[in-house]
Amino acid sequence: MPEQSHAHDHQVPGTATGAEYWDARYQESERIWSGKANTVLVREVEGVTPGRALDLGCGEGGDAVWLARRGWRVTATDISGVALERAAAHAAEAGVGDRIEWQRHDLAESFPAGEFDLVSASFLHSYGDFPRERILRTAAASVASGGILLIVGHAGWAKWQEETHPEVRFPTPEQVVAELELPDGAWEVLLAEEHERAQDQPDGRPGTRTDNAVKVRRLR
Repeated sequence: MPEQSHAHDHQVPGTATGAEYWDARYQESERIWSGKANTVLVREVEGVTPGRALDLGCGEGGDAVWLARRGWRVTATDISGVALERAAAHAAEAGVGDRIEWQRHDLAESFPAGEFDLVSASFLHSYGDFPRERILRTAAASVASGGILLIVGHAGWAKWQEETHPEVRFPTPEQVVAELELPDGAWEVLLAEEHERAQDQPDGRPGTRTDNAVKVRRLR
C-alpha cells in the first residue's frame, strides 16, 4: 500500500465493539499499513516549525514517527491496543520513542487532554454509530492559537469496493469545514480540496482513489 489509509470505528456491525474489531483486524497480519507517513501530512506539514502534535487514529504509527523525526513532541492515540504496541515498537526502532506518548482512546468516549500546535486526523471514518463531526469539533477546540488542524478523508468508496455500509458518510471538503462550526474571524481556511492518490487494489493491481483534505489555522 503506497501510504497509510485507515478508518477506526466506535461500533461495527455485529456484536464486537470498535476496540475488539480493530484488535482482531490488526492481529490478522503482522502489518496492515505501509509504515510511511500519509502524503498529505508530509506535503502540508513539511517546513512547519515543530511543536506539540496530536495524531488521532494513529494506527501503526507512520505519521507519529514521521512527525517525531522532525522534532515534534507527539501525542498519538488509537482505539486498538494492538496497533499502539506496534506503533511504539516502530518508534523505538526509529529512535524517537521518547518523543511520542501513546494513548488508547475510543474518541467517541474520551479525548486526549491538552492544547496542540498541530492536530492531524487522517481517514477517521467509521461503520455504525460514530460521532465524527463532534470528534472533529473537539479536535478543533484542542488546537492552540496559531496552530493547525489537518483533516484527510476519503471522498467515497474505492472503485473496487462494494458499498455495503450505507451509514458511512464521506463529506465534501466544504461540508467538513461547515461542520467544524468554526467561529467567524477566529480561523483561516488554508486548504479545502479533493485529490487523487495511488492505492493498490486487494489483488495487488495498481489503482487510484479520490480523497479530500482540509487544513485550517487558528488565529486566536
